Amino acid sequence: MIKEIIQKSEEKMDKTISILKKELATMKAGKANPTMLDRISVEYYGSETPINQLAGISSPEPRVLLIQPWDKASLKSIEKAILQSDLGINPSNDGNVIRLIVPELTEETRKQIVKKVKKSGEDGKVAIRSIRRDANDKIKNLKKENEITEDEAQSAEESMQKLTDKFIKKIDEVVIEKEKEVMSV
Repeated sequence: MIKEIIQKSEEKMDKTISILKKELATMKAGKANPTMLDRISVEYYGSETPINQLAGISSPEPRVLLIQPWDKASLKSIEKAILQSDLGINPSNDGNVIRLIVPELTEETRKQIVKKVKKSGEDGKVAIRSIRRDANDKIKNLKKENEITEDEAQSAEESMQKLTDKFIKKIDEVVIEKEKEVMSV
């Protein structure tokens, strides 16, 4: 019973780390990265479709993204979606492909991005602690129902704390890594 609670909590914590990594990957860091476009959807034949399902996205140079639509008719829609997004990059459409030139980040922009990165990290930590709290509540309920002893409950809560500490440390590492990437010129 306790093992199951801890195992499920660990799976949820792993998922939290994955979500954080995905979120941080979509933040621009001065380098062209196809995942920057993951959050952008395009109006395509009446439905919202992610860009990566409408076109091949590559990065031929460190600061250039090349978007090659499989259907040339979607070029204008893709261009419009990029302009309306929060990317802040003007697309260059030559009739066949769209080029996005990722501008060098100013010191001020880098600091703003680092703030967002830290906030995402804090949100991740809150989620991890919430998972720990839920698990500890389940453990306390088991003890209250006399399904486990006081010692087992104590041991289980200590295991949950160790697990929480491990994942909080992972979040810190992910955030520090992204900060380095953003601040490197």
